Amino acid sequence: MAKSTIYSALDLRDGFYQILMRESDIALTAVSTPSGMLWEWLVMPQGLNNAPATFNICVTHLLRSVRDFAPSYFDDVFVHSRAVNGKTDVEVHKEHLRKLLGLMRVLSGRTAYALTQRRSE
Repeated sequence: MAKSTIYSALDLRDGFYQILMRESDIALTAVSTPSGMLWEWLVMPQGLNNAPATFNICVTHLLRSVRDFAPSYFDDVFVHSRAVNGKTDVEVHKEHLRKLLGLMRVLSGRTAYALTQRRSE
């Protein structure tokens, strides 16, 4: 990043809610309401002990193909570029952004955001 001349920062929307809960762990997220409803998270809620570390590992893994020019820190992705091979820094930066956004478009089909509900017995 030190020799780069142009930078962009992106924030991933609904961070933790993009990570599906393991089937065996869904019951561990149950919350009972005063009306008798039992809610379970199908996606990772905020506040779980290992949620930040799990989220960071997932993002780092999914964006590994672009990490040379787009490192991530939790839900933030920082794109940096410089002029190379006769291309201006802006041209290279546009290529980097297209590559990152294309990857994110492909990955977006693998996400979920939902709660299930059932009445507690």
